[in-house]
Order: sequence, then C-alpha cells, then structure tokens
Amino acid sequence: MSKPILVFLHGVGTGDPEGRWKERLSETLLRLGYPDLDSARVIAPRYAHALKGADEKEPLPPVTGRQPAGEAARKNRRDFERRVGAVEFRLGRPDRGEGYIGGDVVVDRAVATPFFAQARNYLTDDMVRAQVLNRILSKLPDSGRIVLVGHSLGSVIAADLVRRLPEGIEVVGMVTIGSPLASESFGVDNLRDTLREPPTNLAWWVSFWDWRDPVSARRGVSSAFPWMIDFQVRTRALSPAATHQAIEYFTHDVVAEAIGFALFGSRSKEVAQVEKGVDVPLDTAENFALLALRYAHLIKQRLEGDQQDRYAGALRNVQANIVALLKEQRHTTGRPLPTAVAEIAFDLSDPGAIAPQPRPARHLAKDEAVVPLTVLIAENVILPYEINVAADKKQSAMTELTAEMGLGGVFGTDVFDAAKRAQNALGAGRGVNWLKWGALGAGAAALVVATGGLALAAGAGLVGAAAITSALAAFGPGGMIGGLLTAGTLVTAGGGGIAFGLASPGTPAETLEAVVSGQLTAEILRKKHNLESDPAVRRNLVEMEMELRREHERLDEFSDPSATSIKELKRKVEAVERALAHLTALGVAPPVPGEDAHDTDATPREPRSRWRQVRERIPVGFGDQAKVRRSGGTE
Repeated sequence: MSKPILVFLHGVGTGDPEGRWKERLSETLLRLGYPDLDSARVIAPRYAHALKGADEKEPLPPVTGRQPAGEAARKNRRDFERRVGAVEFRLGRPDRGEGYIGGDVVVDRAVATPFFAQARNYLTDDMVRAQVLNRILSKLPDSGRIVLVGHSLGSVIAADLVRRLPEGIEVVGMVTIGSPLASESFGVDNLRDTLREPPTNLAWWVSFWDWRDPVSARRGVSSAFPWMIDFQVRTRALSPAATHQAIEYFTHDVVAEAIGFALFGSRSKEVAQVEKGVDVPLDTAENFALLALRYAHLIKQRLEGDQQDRYAGALRNVQANIVALLKEQRHTTGRPLPTAVAEIAFDLSDPGAIAPQPRPARHLAKDEAVVPLTVLIAENVILPYEINVAADKKQSAMTELTAEMGLGGVFGTDVFDAAKRAQNALGAGRGVNWLKWGALGAGAAALVVATGGLALAAGAGLVGAAAITSALAAFGPGGMIGGLLTAGTLVTAGGGGIAFGLASPGTPAETLEAVVSGQLTAEILRKKHNLESDPAVRRNLVEMEMELRREHERLDEFSDPSATSIKELKRKVEAVERALAHLTALGVAPPVPGEDAHDTDATPREPRSRWRQVRERIPVGFGDQAKVRRSGGTE
C-alpha cells in the first residue's frame, strides 16, 4: 500500500511561498515522535494569483463521487462514524463551540473588505472557482492516498474539492484549521446540502478552531456538517490576527497528532495482540448487560472518595451477579460461554479480587444505538443499590462510551440533551429532573407483569417479544438485565397492548410518564441526527390517548371530579398530549389510526370515525367544567 501524500491548501494571501507552515508542522511532528515531512511527499499548490481573477473561462471540474442510496448509504455512514470515532478516541474530547451573538455578521463584513477579496472571488465567481480547483487537480496524481489539509479559505476549497477528486484517489483523512465553513456565507455551491452525508472517498474529517480566531467565530464546522467532529485548541499567539495563522495551529500537538496519524499511522511501538480462535457471538441480553456494565465502570472512574468506594463495591456485587446469571443461562441452554463474558468473571468471595472492566463497547450504528442508550441514561445500572451520581459525571461517561462505540462523543451529549428536552416537554414547568430515576425500568417491568406480557405482544420492540419473554423468564422483570430489556422494548413502543396497559387505572401516571418520556427522548435524538423516525411511537401515542379518553369517559360519568382516578387520568392525558404536540413541533406528525402513514389521500375508515367521536366528546385538557353527559342518545 502506497504512503499517503500530504496535500496542503492555503487561505488568502500569498500562499506562504517560503513554506513556513511545513517547517512548523515538521517540528511539532518530531516532538510527538513522528517522522518529519521530509520523509513524506508533500503537494502544496499555490493559487493566490488565480484567486485574484480568471485568466480565461474554464469549466468547473465534474463531481466524480456519487453518494450511495438505501442500505449502501447507511453502511457508508456507519463505516465513517466508526473511523471518525476511532480518531476522536485518539485525540480527546471534541468541542463544536457555541459561537457568539453577531459572529456571522462579523465574518460577513470581513469578507466584504479588500483584504478578503480573494475569498469573495472564490465564493461568488465560478470562473475563479473553476480556475483554482483545476489548478489544484493538475498537481494531484490520478490515484493513490492523500491527507487533505485546508487552512481558512483552503478549508472551503478542500470541502469543495473532495467530491471532484479523481475516482482513484482516497482521502485517508481531512484536517481543517481556522475554518469559516460554519458561516452560511461560505456555503459555496450549496455545500451543506451536497455534503449532507460523508463522501465515500473520505475516511474521516476533523476540524480545529481557536476561541480567539476571528474567522472561526468561536465554533467549529460540525453545525454545518454534523457527521464530522471539531476540536478547540488554544494557540500561543498573542493577537487574534496571529491566532488565525496556519503556523500557530500547526504548533499545537493535537493538530499535528491528527495529521501525523493520517500520514504515518500510530506512533505507538506496541503490537496489539490479536485474539485467536472464533468466539461465540453474544446474545441480546448479554450485549445489553455488557454495555450497561461498561457504562457503570466509566461512571465509577469519574467519582471520588467515599462515593467512588461505595459505587465500586456496589458495582462489584452487581457484576458478579450478572456474570453468574449469564453463565447459568448459557449452561441451561447448552451453549458455550462467550469470551467477553468469561473475561469479566472474578471470585466474589475473595475481598481482594477486582471486578475486571468489560471491553470497550462494540460499534453500533446510530439508529441501532438510540434505544439502548436512551434506556441506559434513564436507568440505575447498579440496581438494586442506589447511589445518586451527578448528571455531569453520567453525561461525561456516556460521552466516552459513545466515542468508544464509534458514534462520537457528541452523540453521548446529545442523548442527555434529548432526555432533558423530553422531560421539559412533558413536565410543564416541573423542571428537568421531575421524573424519578429508574422509573422507566421499574414501571416497564410492572406493566409487563400486570398485563401478563400484553404490553409486548405483537410488537417486535427492541429484540422481539419472544426474546423478551425468554429474558424475563431467565432473569426476572425486576432485575437489571430484564428491566433494561423490557424498558428498551417499551421505548420502541412495545406491542399493541401498551396503550391498554398504560391507560389502565392500575398503572400509575408516573409509569406512563416514564415510558412516554423514553419514547419522546428517542424520537428527539433521531430527529437531531437525521435518523428515520420510529412510526410505532407516533401510532402508540395516538392509540394511548384514545384509550385514556375512553377510560375517562367511562369513569367521569359518575365519579367525583376530585376522585384520584380522574386526576391520574388527567395527568396521563396531559403527558400524552404534550408528547404529541412536541412531535408535531419536530415535524413528526402523529398518524391517525385507520390511515396508511404513506397514503396522503386515505379514505376515512371506521376506526378513524370512532377516534373523531371520542375527541369531540372529551374536550382537550378537560378542566373542571369539561364534563360531557349523555342525554337521550345525543350530546
């Protein structure tokens, strides 16, 4: 395999003809233990003159990379996320920044000044743009591997160029520094739409910004391209103008680390041991249990003092119990024990024995990870012990967990953000922590027991009703494994009996709120990451509201207005109404029962008529005076 070529694209100005950027980057690479750039092939096209104006009319180079569709597109996204997650794990925690009020205005005004005339020409004159792109392409080979590094306007050119490279070129890594791409005025050729998904020829893309750099405006570029990641760096420059210089960015270790890794591979001299033999695959319960244990260990690492000691002791007991249950289940079914389970076993009777950490979590695609991660942040992963851990420590652990999984640390932050938004939507001013911790798992297990499994019937859920039934039989609905699996199934809306079960007077409003909050969290997270919505959630909420209103109609006829059952029903309906309203605000409109979700011209059917009748009979919100009485068969 050929060595990658470093391609550096400069910003406005002369293009650094003295090559100071190269000297500075070589110094930093050597300091980190990498070879310097004399051992690599470097291509640094200079196009400063071309940015001043077009000499003659040239066509834009054609787009060579076509985005895949369907399953191929999903696979491309998953593979990219795995690669960029590995890079993140190497570089540290990303930071996309928040920008500042008026930042875009400052950048736009700067582009209008004479100093940035070259940038303005590239953004507005297709002849100049074509001339620059063609000049760069003329310097590149027809095939091979390159590391693409762009500074300032060069980052815009790099994003524009990556889809127009020869089909034989593979970009093994793209690094942008001091980039203005987060500003809409730099979205040349509608880049935000054309790069909605990572190009198939791009292995990964990371961008670095300095908080004093006026061009990056205190933010990275993942707000425009959410599939890549940003890192904030602090350069040693004394002035904001100097901060923006490429040589200042190349002085920073983490920037050089990204480029060095792309060019030369890992600088570690250690050889990773490859496990021999073919291991048996983990089943669903084992995967979920190991994921929960890994999360618990990451939480433990963030605790201190007495709290850490107590958490470690609780986790030690929980882990021993889980391993024993998994072993027993494998033995009962006559299946060999997977290595991943065997290697976290230890002798609980030995007080000096340390509970081994599970391996870093396996990669999951984002659409597959939504439900288990939504459940993990809502549940107590050291059940039956209860230790109150600060939310920021759990969120930090989740960030590392999602980075390990190849999803990126930002995804972990977004899981918590989605949960807060869901609780705010349902809480109506009660605050973001009004739901009881662990209510989802406890309520879900109780709901399954109360309905005889009806809540899971006819619904595939997380792993299928048959798998859930088997897991509950083996581990019990109240244990950690059974509780997590059952909660995960109800977050996916469960089966057809969930609406009936949650509407039942025997189910507390707290349980309904916990289940609905989990479902809404998952939908908010899917929307945030442009993932396909789960239609079962919308359908389930509509059916749930229908059942609740029918139950209210039945009880309200003769019950006191202050009756506990009426108050509980009102609380339930309000939670479902708020969830539906929030989904509508997200653009995820709930379907009407009896309509095909894909048939916009559907003809009303009987279930729809009954639904309308119920909505007309029971006013939304139903206050103290909203009581409907039947009289003579009419309303």
